[in-house]
Amino acid sequence: MSVARRVWRWLAGHWVLGVGLLVLGYLFLPIAVVVGLSFNRPSSRLSYDFHAFTLDNWRHPCGAAGLCDALVRSVQIGILATVVATVLGTMLAYALVRYRFRGRSALGPLILAPLAMPEVVLGSSLLTLFVAAGVPQGFWTILVAHVTFCVSFVVVVVKARLAGLDPALEEAAADLYATGWQVFRRVTLPLLLPGIVAAGLLAFSLSFDDFIVTNLNAGTTVTFPMYVWGAAQRGIPPQVNVIGTAMFLVAVLLVAATTFRRRHRH
Repeated sequence: MSVARRVWRWLAGHWVLGVGLLVLGYLFLPIAVVVGLSFNRPSSRLSYDFHAFTLDNWRHPCGAAGLCDALVRSVQIGILATVVATVLGTMLAYALVRYRFRGRSALGPLILAPLAMPEVVLGSSLLTLFVAAGVPQGFWTILVAHVTFCVSFVVVVVKARLAGLDPALEEAAADLYATGWQVFRRVTLPLLLPGIVAAGLLAFSLSFDDFIVTNLNAGTTVTFPMYVWGAAQRGIPPQVNVIGTAMFLVAVLLVAATTFRRRHRH
């Protein structure tokens, strides 16, 4: 068999793997550029060329004025929005799956509406509401806006997890004279915990990353995405790439830790 024929047969048997690797390479190429730029000393403020290798950006991640303040503010809003949205979304998902009540069929589409609604529409609607109510725009209006769209994502994730749980487990606990609260705390909640954690991580990433809704309701408050948008007009400091790389590494470590724990448990 000729070499060309062997190569062709190998490609025919592994083309799915090849396409998958190409797609992954396409997805991770921008991340690789950000990682490289985090070690770069640009030739000028408005240049993004790979000029010289340096570790100064990592030694002084807060070297750019206002960068760390905006980052801390985004983290604070993200954590608070995640906690509130996760609690509310979990309760809503549990009520929609486990209970039958009047208006239940209409409540589901209303909760999912922010998922299909363009962000500019949601942001402008919230802006109109805050202005009409006389609420000053700032940290708390951003938080309310983030909770508004994060709740829908939490409901979707937790509801999917609840739908896959066997109700017989809860019924068995009730047959053993467990109260409703004991059934929820000792049976339902532990089984829901992976879905709740996943929903919380998704809510945090959405909150931290949001720009459109935040920009419409921020007033003079500056979050990390807004800082990057404003800095782009004057030249993005290389420390922004350090923050992006650090967040990517944290996400990879979380996924790796979850995978390791799951395999170690089995």
